[in-house]
Amino acid sequence: MNSNIQKSIFMKRVLSILSATAIATAAFAHPEAGKIIRISTDNTDLILKVGDNGRLYQTYLGPKLLNADDAAGLDWAQYAASDGSVSKRGWEAYSTSGNEDFFEPALGVTHADGNPTTYLYYVDSCETPAEGGVQTNIRLRDDKYPFDVTLHYVAYPKENVIKTWSEIKHQEKKPVTLSSFASAMLYFNEMSYYLTEFSSDWAKEAQMSSQQLQFGKKVIDTKLGSRAAMHTHPFFEIGLNGPVKENSGEVLMGTLGWTGNFRFTFEVDNVGNLRVIPGINPYASNYELKADEVFTTPEFIFTLSYDGSGQGSRNLHDWARKYSLKDGDGSRLTLLNNWENTAFDFDQDILAELMKEAKHLGVDMFLLDDGWFGNKYPRKDDHAGLGDWEVTHDKLPGGIAALVKSANDADVKFGIWIEPEMVNPKSELYEKHPDWVIEQPNRDTYYYRNQLVLDMSNPKVQDYVFDVVDNILTENPEVAYFKWDCNSPITNIYSPYNKDKQGQLYIDHVRGIYNVLKRIKAKYPDVPMMLCSGGGARCDYEALKYFTEFWCSDNTDPVERVYIQWGFSQFFPAKAMAAHVTSWNKNTSVKFRTDVASMCKLGFDIGLKELNADELAYCQQAIANWKHLEPAIMDGEQYRLVSPYESNHAAVEYVDKSKNMGVLFAYNLSPRYKEKLQRVKLQGLDPSKKYRVTEINLMPGTKSKFAQNNKIFSGDYLMKVGLDVFSFAHNTSMVIEISAQ
Repeated sequence: MNSNIQKSIFMKRVLSILSATAIATAAFAHPEAGKIIRISTDNTDLILKVGDNGRLYQTYLGPKLLNADDAAGLDWAQYAASDGSVSKRGWEAYSTSGNEDFFEPALGVTHADGNPTTYLYYVDSCETPAEGGVQTNIRLRDDKYPFDVTLHYVAYPKENVIKTWSEIKHQEKKPVTLSSFASAMLYFNEMSYYLTEFSSDWAKEAQMSSQQLQFGKKVIDTKLGSRAAMHTHPFFEIGLNGPVKENSGEVLMGTLGWTGNFRFTFEVDNVGNLRVIPGINPYASNYELKADEVFTTPEFIFTLSYDGSGQGSRNLHDWARKYSLKDGDGSRLTLLNNWENTAFDFDQDILAELMKEAKHLGVDMFLLDDGWFGNKYPRKDDHAGLGDWEVTHDKLPGGIAALVKSANDADVKFGIWIEPEMVNPKSELYEKHPDWVIEQPNRDTYYYRNQLVLDMSNPKVQDYVFDVVDNILTENPEVAYFKWDCNSPITNIYSPYNKDKQGQLYIDHVRGIYNVLKRIKAKYPDVPMMLCSGGGARCDYEALKYFTEFWCSDNTDPVERVYIQWGFSQFFPAKAMAAHVTSWNKNTSVKFRTDVASMCKLGFDIGLKELNADELAYCQQAIANWKHLEPAIMDGEQYRLVSPYESNHAAVEYVDKSKNMGVLFAYNLSPRYKEKLQRVKLQGLDPSKKYRVTEINLMPGTKSKFAQNNKIFSGDYLMKVGLDVFSFAHNTSMVIEISAQ
């Protein structure tokens, strides 16, 4: 038989099969087949469609379609094969294990009878108003088991942000086991994909690197439990059809609101499609779900920008200040911390003098750091005392009340450091309640930083941790701020409280933390708190519902901070990022250190006795300037103009919402000899307005070397021609105020 006859017979068989499939599909089509669910912002459409088989598929994610009718023409079947044939695999909106899709699923379930397969079918959907947007709820159900998943999406039109999560429950006779539980699934069909990830370690947070995603899976995950983001952060960027750029190109920017183990899976399939799966890391976390219990996944927040990561960041910054960050529309307290100045070596009189220094410096608050607690085991170093939250009597005989009084006398507010989730083995708490501690019963204990983690899955421990804050504020209601630290990941993973369900500890531990934070926020809604963990290992939008800011890094070397703050600014507004002027890298000037910290929420952690008269006067003026420019820095639009990753310089600009006030921070890091110095072109100004540009933050007695100082230019000129703000001097800076005339 010749090849043409063979081909003809084969094609007839294929057509016969396809025809029979089409007839069967038509005969048993789901009553909601063809239903369109459109989740839209002003700039983006995520379109889902119920297939003929009754399952829910993503048919589109991209720039908003101008005509609503066009959504109906999108087919859930993906034309993926190179010969033009149809792949009926589709892009299932929440793919499950055991079905006909052979790639990574969103959900893995073993039912009560041992069946490891799940098929989810569309039941119904609805839209409800949400603060700032519209919430879409979609119910899916297995056709063989009483097992349900509800997908939730909140679209924020003006901010071009979508938030999504899922709820999982069942009514089977016995518990089911969840082995994976993603928050969402997103699909892309482009020519190429480039991932920007953010690796981390102590003093080296938010380090950006990029790679092209090829066939197979790339996984970013963490297994550290409580200080979960120490090695990598819960956010990413994906450039579509090219590497991520600041001001051009299409980029997906996503972040997960979860303060525990997370996992991002990026899978490029055999025909070049990409699926993105964010969620809790299922590592050591097979979850036993009881009937009618609801398993709620973390919120996945994303924006799809068509003008690079800069616009994507501004989308997320606006969204965060309005709808996620605690007191996102409020002001922030500048402060003086004592840690770098005194460490553990202080007493009541020393602190009273430092409060006077805070007032003299011009900040709003004095923050007392570690070392103020413990009596049987006083906190003289990091080996003892954690867990015993009572003032060390011989160190602070007047207690917190005397410190608050000293702060009032100095006319500054008083804040205090705590680490309530942790315990030192050398503590009264550990002696009384060893069963409250995550620690393995039959192995040698491994200590990270001489401490262990309290079992936050235990309600008694939750009560105890809440009481740490509640007791301080009940006895001292004028305490104005908490720095909440977390210096250890979970080691020796074992829960004495929930002995029969060790697979739930990582998840229930984080939920226990949230239970405490919700109680604190409910009782003390106006008390600001800093989210700290020996640096920027905690920085997610679920925790930031309860914290006004986070500590980016213990590394306050200003050169390193330029990179660290650049990385975090991709996802977080300056209002959420705490930065302090310290003595790290004394080879740099106080001016340079202060100018770097001023691009975030400004604070100081330095003794005034270290400063000469000119340096002190400079800091006082810089604080006053920061407060004047706060509407732009804290609540304005951020523009990252010159990247330290791409040059020997860096420049960041802020413009307030009215486009009447702005500030440009320019940093010379390590310029080469006689390299070409480019002008910095500003962004975000009104081209028709006139602006005066003035160098500020000058050392006393120093004249500006800024050639365009105190001159007036149009916004158009500043954005098209720019300013000469860079120099050849290493580790120097220039701060330019931009004011509309």
